[in-house]
Amino acid sequence: MCTPAADNVLVHGDARTLGATLASASFDLAYLDPPFKVEKSFGARLTRGGRASGPIAYEDTWPSLAAYLAWLEERVAIVRDLLSAHGTMWLHLDARAVHEAKVLCDRIFGKKCFRGEVIWVPGNGSKSRSGPGMGHQTLLLYARGSDPVWNGKDPALRAPFAATSQSMHFTRTDENGRRYRDRIVSGKTYRYYADEGRALGSVWTDCPAMTANTPLRRETTGYPTQKPLRLLDRIVRASSSEGSHVLDPFCGSGTTLVAAASTGRRFAGCDVGALAIRTTRTRLDAARVGYTFLDALHVKHQLERV
Repeated sequence: MCTPAADNVLVHGDARTLGATLASASFDLAYLDPPFKVEKSFGARLTRGGRASGPIAYEDTWPSLAAYLAWLEERVAIVRDLLSAHGTMWLHLDARAVHEAKVLCDRIFGKKCFRGEVIWVPGNGSKSRSGPGMGHQTLLLYARGSDPVWNGKDPALRAPFAATSQSMHFTRTDENGRRYRDRIVSGKTYRYYADEGRALGSVWTDCPAMTANTPLRRETTGYPTQKPLRLLDRIVRASSSEGSHVLDPFCGSGTTLVAAASTGRRFAGCDVGALAIRTTRTRLDAARVGYTFLDALHVKHQLERV
């Protein structure tokens, strides 16, 4: 799918620049995958079969937790102002800082704007000598307003009903030949169709990270901490509509931007890292996705048509 350049923007710069670069209240979805406070440097993989020992993609080291949270809070506040009245922010972290980040997001958005969380299980295994290994990551969802976009019946957010459930409960057929079941709760009838499947809920185990960071897989770019396209495709479909603007202020390898373009959305991506920008541009160019490039880090207000 080739997207017109005027619809999409890629910014080389700090996420703080976005408030002055992009129109406020214009994004239906913002996906944030910032550093997790891992306290290490992340190197790239230069060859398909090699180790992640190439150039440093980004540093994830901090003087203190307070310093990290202050850095994160400034950028979350900017993202909030960029969300539309129907917009949702997905903040992707893990146990190292997600609880403290929840507190700062409550402060920025207001507690009533918290829409829940998704537990993503990458499936890479875990290990720990002092307790349960960290086998999952957490995505916090915050809405800008009271009526956020939520496409809960999109096939990407559904899973087939179990065969036993289908044979026991879906015994009726409507005038269109669709099998269904009715449930009555507090006097109200709810109809469920077998072909729609069940809602996935808040624990996602079917988007393995290995598809994005195993050297022998085509999806892999070599950029560290790359997220699988299936995960971002689901998020984009869940919280935006065709024609919506999608924002990723830490775009890394560009997965969110590819997911947005391939589903008919428009995007704005940003990253401070030169390797991230090179990786994203290579990926977008290979997919024939048009975009406008702004190098806000080195040359102010310089636009380049691609």
